[in-house]
Amino acid sequence: MDPAGGCPHADNARLLARGAVASVVLPGEVPGMAVLGHEALKEFLAHPDVAKDARHFTALTGGRIPDGWPLRTFATVQGMTTADDADHRRLRTLVSSAFTPRRVEALRPRIESLAADLLDRLEAAAAAGDGTVDLRARFAMPLPMGVICELLGMDERHQDRLHHLSNQIVATDIGPAEAMAANRELVELLSAVAAGRAEQPGDDLTSALITARDGGGDRLGPHELIGTLLLVIIAGHETTLNLVTNAVRALCTHRDQLDLVTTGRAAWADVVEETLRWDSPVSYFPFRYPTRDLTLDGTVIPKGTPVLAGYSAAGRDTSAHGPDADRFDVTRPSRTSAARHLSLGHGPHYCLGAPLARMEATIALEQLFRRFPELDVIVPDGELVRHASFVGNSVRTLPVRLRPDAGSAGG
Repeated sequence: MDPAGGCPHADNARLLARGAVASVVLPGEVPGMAVLGHEALKEFLAHPDVAKDARHFTALTGGRIPDGWPLRTFATVQGMTTADDADHRRLRTLVSSAFTPRRVEALRPRIESLAADLLDRLEAAAAAGDGTVDLRARFAMPLPMGVICELLGMDERHQDRLHHLSNQIVATDIGPAEAMAANRELVELLSAVAAGRAEQPGDDLTSALITARDGGGDRLGPHELIGTLLLVIIAGHETTLNLVTNAVRALCTHRDQLDLVTTGRAAWADVVEETLRWDSPVSYFPFRYPTRDLTLDGTVIPKGTPVLAGYSAAGRDTSAHGPDADRFDVTRPSRTSAARHLSLGHGPHYCLGAPLARMEATIALEQLFRRFPELDVIVPDGELVRHASFVGNSVRTLPVRLRPDAGSAGG
């Protein structure tokens, strides 16, 4: 795996041509495997002999993974993403009891208001300059980060730092010292927020997580609480940030598809689903481990191997999505069929925040293109600098011009 990331689709196609499961070398020369094919991934994600707990990670338990390994946090953070069976059900119940559909739906007016405010600022920034602006930094990032900070009861002043630290944690090209420092600082920041909410509870998710108990009176332990907050911060904004960014890129390079939506022949929700499939916000997610030697699509994955879930590859698997799987098509019927994308997971670890991510992205895209219907990216897609990670799948910046004539007459 290239630690510097890059566009995954050409490599995915090459690997898929050889099979649904591939051997990979992770940073630090750690051997692993990746599941790329749609059906193989669907089976793997729900397989009873596949675990998330790092005690099944043979190289880690054998002392062969250093503390500064860039992917170590994915394996060792305590929370839903690294728990199995009864422990996972306990944690998910505690979190979902605070993260209810009612709480998510109640956020809709605030998301709409925040999006409108960000678009006001976006327009002002473009007018103050040459008519161009970085859409990722000024809209796609602060919208989900603002929502998640409000949901968790975190002060707005933390937003930029939280984004930087979560970026460091999902990066795969940083050194051990940087990785450890980012993880330590983020844990310290979240611990301070949790301590404040324990003393002065509010109507927010952090307070709800602190007080949440399951049917037996159990509650999140201190490390589980911080691990859950870390998960919510990273998954709650990085995924939506990439989703909105990738959707705008797709629509600007496929104006015919944008026209289908703006003329009512397709819905913004269709754009969100097709973007999730065609250019998944997450390329390869770490980790799962077979608890026995597991044969998947004719390939043996040895017990204890760290396995990446290849969401971006599965989204363009022609065996599931047809020979035109590499075509962006918002009218694609597979959105409601058995071949629906897996980009938000499958099985017991299906993304708990999926409804929120879908709502945020739909609102963001609808408001953005209603206000700026001729918005366009000013750099060819192939020349945009990619995110430095094979976990996240997007670009670092998205320079756009809001209106065709914005660069003339002083914007």
